[in-house]
Amino acid sequence: MRIVVGMKWVPGTTSVRIDPKTGTLIREGVPSIVNPHDMPAVELSLQLKDKYKGEVIAISMAPPPALKGLEYLIGMGVDRGILVSDRAFAGADTLATSYVIAKTIEKINREIGKVDLVVFGQETIDSSTAHIGAQTASWLNWPYIYYVHDAKFVDSKFVVERVLEDAVEEWEVELPAIIATHMKALKPRPVRLINKIRYKVEKPIMTWTNAELKLDPRCIGLKGSPTIVSKTVNVPEVPRKKIVYTPKSGEDAAKWIIETLMKDDKASKVLMKYLSMEGEVQ
Repeated sequence: MRIVVGMKWVPGTTSVRIDPKTGTLIREGVPSIVNPHDMPAVELSLQLKDKYKGEVIAISMAPPPALKGLEYLIGMGVDRGILVSDRAFAGADTLATSYVIAKTIEKINREIGKVDLVVFGQETIDSSTAHIGAQTASWLNWPYIYYVHDAKFVDSKFVVERVLEDAVEEWEVELPAIIATHMKALKPRPVRLINKIRYKVEKPIMTWTNAELKLDPRCIGLKGSPTIVSKTVNVPEVPRKKIVYTPKSGEDAAKWIIETLMKDDKASKVLMKYLSMEGEVQ
């Protein structure tokens, strides 16, 4: 199998800052990390490689410092990395980003070899849109399955298991396909010294700019992004009473929550309105 796994280089904080003029993310002064929700995607890709052989290629559309993130994934066991980086890609929303990623996958298909599977994480900690997997699949016209917990071949058919709120489902998926892992699906393996040595010796990371991809400037970056951030508002931290209650049972917990809410005038009005609505539905 040839597997492509996506990685986003994100600010190492959930308190992101937005430029009020451009509506884009401010990265200066904020240390970046590999998006934590991409790690299960990397682990699943490596597990599939361990079982069925082949190679795993990590890609990231990001500024040059994201090379550190790709280096980390090489240390985990990823075979090679491709940094897609160009000032022309800056300020892209998910539509423009997924377009560049789809074109990168097509270039891998042409120049490196046929891609069987693309794996993304569920979402990112800096935006939480969860759009990229579905949008990339749309550009490529490939099948897409989200919230994936496991994947394997059964009787030569590729089967994925996904976890929903109220069910666990199994799907047969025709390859090539794109899947997105559940954010808590798998525990990522540690970096190994032998892989870090291979990174230093083989230099398995390439950088592709728009000179290589040759994409229309009107379809990438800010120009290719229909999403407009018209306004940002800083929401102050909500004060909390930090009350801790240890219930004896589920019934006891529910009773305590209702009694506590009823002591607050605003909360009690909302609760009573909700309960009356529930009565009407019943």
